[in-house]
Amino acid sequence: QKKFFQASNPGQFENDSDVLWQRGHVPETIAYHGRVGINTDAPDEALVVCGNAKVMGRVMHPSDSRAKQNIREVDTNEQLRRITQMRLVEYDYKPEFASLMGIKDT
Repeated sequence: QKKFFQASNPGQFENDSDVLWQRGHVPETIAYHGRVGINTDAPDEALVVCGNAKVMGRVMHPSDSRAKQNIREVDTNEQLRRITQMRLVEYDYKPEFASLMGIKDT
């Protein structure tokens, strides 16, 4: 049984099909199928936070060593050769993007 959560703001949702928040399959979880924006109404990823975020626990990223196995040393000279072939760039944010994201130093 799916249970939908509705905001307390009257008229925010046209009908139940517009409500995408629902209980997760795991106890004490909630799921949203779509993009979530905090301090933005135009998120372009699954979660976009415009502002500071405080994390009181761990953040796991696929690059995290806890997600890897068979970690081994590599040939440093070969890796340095590869680095010298990388394209390094500097850039400025486009003014419209910087404004939308609240970035002062572009």
